[in-house]
Amino acid sequence: MGPLKDRLHRHRWGSAVLVAGFVGAMATQAAQAAQPLVGLPDFTPIIKHYGAAVVNISSTSTKMIHSQMPVNPLPPNSPFYPFFQRFFSGPDAAPSQKEKVESLGSGFIISRSGYIVTAAHVVRGATHIVVGLSNHHVYKAKLVGLSVRYDTALLKIAGHDLPTVPLGNSDHLQVGQWLLAVGAPFGFYNTVTQGVVSAINRPLSDDEYIPFIQSDVPINPGNSGGPLFNMSGQVVGINDQIYTSNGGYMGLSFSIPINTAMRVVNALKHHHALRFGWLGVDVQGVSSEMARAMRLKEPVGALIASLAHNGPAAKAGLKPGDVIITYDNKPVYSVGQLPPLVGNTEPGAWVPVGIMRNGHALTIRVRIGALPKNLRTPGDHNVTLPRMHMEVGPLTHEALADMGIHHGVVVLSVDPGPAQNAGIVPGMVIQEVNGTPIVSPSQIAHLVATLPGDTPVPVLIRRGKESAYIVVTLP
Repeated sequence: MGPLKDRLHRHRWGSAVLVAGFVGAMATQAAQAAQPLVGLPDFTPIIKHYGAAVVNISSTSTKMIHSQMPVNPLPPNSPFYPFFQRFFSGPDAAPSQKEKVESLGSGFIISRSGYIVTAAHVVRGATHIVVGLSNHHVYKAKLVGLSVRYDTALLKIAGHDLPTVPLGNSDHLQVGQWLLAVGAPFGFYNTVTQGVVSAINRPLSDDEYIPFIQSDVPINPGNSGGPLFNMSGQVVGINDQIYTSNGGYMGLSFSIPINTAMRVVNALKHHHALRFGWLGVDVQGVSSEMARAMRLKEPVGALIASLAHNGPAAKAGLKPGDVIITYDNKPVYSVGQLPPLVGNTEPGAWVPVGIMRNGHALTIRVRIGALPKNLRTPGDHNVTLPRMHMEVGPLTHEALADMGIHHGVVVLSVDPGPAQNAGIVPGMVIQEVNGTPIVSPSQIAHLVATLPGDTPVPVLIRRGKESAYIVVTLP
């Protein structure tokens, strides 16, 4: 019995060792499984440290609601027009009414005393602004000021010892870097989304002074004005807008660089006038045909169509036909890149401007001026476009600001022809032709004259607050 008992004990001990070894192996495998094979960023420290400084903004504004009356179907020169007109307007028409409009947005606190940065379109025209913190405290906010061109606003609440965010340097951003957005999309407060930098210095036609950060960070209505963080927990941008066909996020997000926004913030905080650089040129894009005609190796740069009389560019010796390829030693690949570079330049600064003239490269130093108030663009006279059978005129900056755009020409008259066939009528604003932003009547006249015939051309028009593309076929 002794040897059998010994064998039984050894068997039990061996089984225990086997079980212990199996459990140990499983634990080792579990530990190995917990280790990620690819290192992904962990955003939790950013939210723990700075999430409390992100705020929700609710604003209330008042707008006039006009009665929707049927339109007289007869032309004004018809002898029956006066008879029918009394049925479509007059004292019996319903009066316009005021209606309160509420909107939601986001923002972030930059000082312990209560200064808050957000997007201008979140609070523009608001009569009542309320700021909510993550600790559920609510404050009434005062609008210190805003810039329509930079779509940036500064608010102030009566707080103290408030949480703040650190500010980064948006000039150091590189394509592919991780980003984090915090805001209130569709009113869902304190929502966090992430993505990467898709492009930098991205121009958009309606915001020509902003060198946008393009990313794939999901943002939606309500995110506007919220912060865009880098991996150091620094704010590098203000979430501003998306490209969409259905009102929701579709993979293209655009944010205002924090360096650009802080120009506005510092000026508003110290009650200084915000000054924009001014070169005094009308520019257009360079097509492949234009590049060959001007002996350029590539269709890049901004072609000078005309100059302001006695403007900075004219004084420095720039000429129509010159192609700007660098500005302050920064490359200018497309016409849209030039306005933000110039606009962000301090007036009075001397800037080297690289150009191509008759196939030769030159560098001309230009003393940048200050953008004049109520500026009407160079070539600010009315112009007839024979190929389109219509006349266009310039717009003042006040008119542009009222429509929420930064460039365009107004249609003054339209005769039977291509423009009328496409649905263009007097009062419309033409913002873009064949992918080129329109900044003056002389520029569109030059552009239309060079477009090919019998070819559909996309034209971006604006009527009131709405923009749309139409197609015009020139003879």
